[in-house]
Amino acid sequence: MAFGCGEKPAGNGPANSPPVEVRDDTRISIHPGAPALQQIRTAPVETREIRNDVLTAPGKVEVNPNRVSRVVMPVPGRVRTVLVRLGDPVTEGQALLTVESPEANSATSAASQADARLRQAISTQAKAEKDLARVKDLYEHRAAALKDVTSAENDLVQAEAFVEQNRAEVEEARERLDLLGLKPGGQVREVAVRAPIAGKVMEIAVAPGEYRNDTAASLMTIADLSTVWITSNVPEASIRLIQVGEPVLISLAAFPNESFAGRVTRIADTVDAETRTVKVQAELPNPEGRFRPEMFGNIIHSHGTRVVPVVPAGAVVQGEQGPIVYQEKARGVFEKTKVVIEDARDGFVPVLAGLRGGERIIVDGAVLLGR
Repeated sequence: MAFGCGEKPAGNGPANSPPVEVRDDTRISIHPGAPALQQIRTAPVETREIRNDVLTAPGKVEVNPNRVSRVVMPVPGRVRTVLVRLGDPVTEGQALLTVESPEANSATSAASQADARLRQAISTQAKAEKDLARVKDLYEHRAAALKDVTSAENDLVQAEAFVEQNRAEVEEARERLDLLGLKPGGQVREVAVRAPIAGKVMEIAVAPGEYRNDTAASLMTIADLSTVWITSNVPEASIRLIQVGEPVLISLAAFPNESFAGRVTRIADTVDAETRTVKVQAELPNPEGRFRPEMFGNIIHSHGTRVVPVVPAGAVVQGEQGPIVYQEKARGVFEKTKVVIEDARDGFVPVLAGLRGGERIIVDGAVLLGR
């Protein structure tokens, strides 16, 4: 119990015993034998390196949209087999399913016909070259007219153009076969649909036996999770503190004692009218696959660090004119000290003004002294 200046404590002590507490506007003195003094703990002020302009915002793990591929039907047909399951890892080019389609035979037939037309065109070109050489020889021996030479030259030009046209048709037909994973000359009715990228199967929307003629509808979704995005909604008032390309620290609820390094890749161009936040996305390397879409956490961003005094949150008392701490001037002698502080971080309060490192303060029991 505290007593005002000059008041005597209650109890059986002599009338002339020293007061338990003497106070003025800034200083409080407690008699060494007072019980209250035993409940007060003091310690020197520490200094720590803290971040400047700290921004902390909640976020969640999402698939990197630049590393997602949706698998579609290359040709209309019936799905014969599905070769992977949800969550399976796949490599680029791995067969995912097989499709039975008459277009497979059509593609191989078209390629064979294009090859035959090209061979015929090359033969026609060779004959035109020989005809031109023969007519030129006759012309030199005055056995043919100039118009015959001109006609043979035109025939050769047309034959060469026909060869180039057929080469293009062959190339197009072979590209079609490559797209379907087929080889020229085969008679195959099944087409293997392969993974366009390496990653994990995140979604399957097809089953064996289904007939699909919509070549734009997604059959599977494959995501490369070697990197993921952390998407966070940053308050409008704090968006000035963060820019594309800057590093951020990421904490996740699934890994409470760890932090991870990411980098800001995108900041939305608009503010959400309802929440007054701006969407910020940071890329996070995920080589071991530990980070899974929809995990929750925070992004933490700051501009450099500085060394300042810090005190335990319990050492700060809210006085009539703002926050104060009690400095220990001598055993049982404490002085009110106004301080300028920032928000608490990990149980400690950064002190911007009013204290220096090494000064002793009350760190536990300050509330016993009143305000």
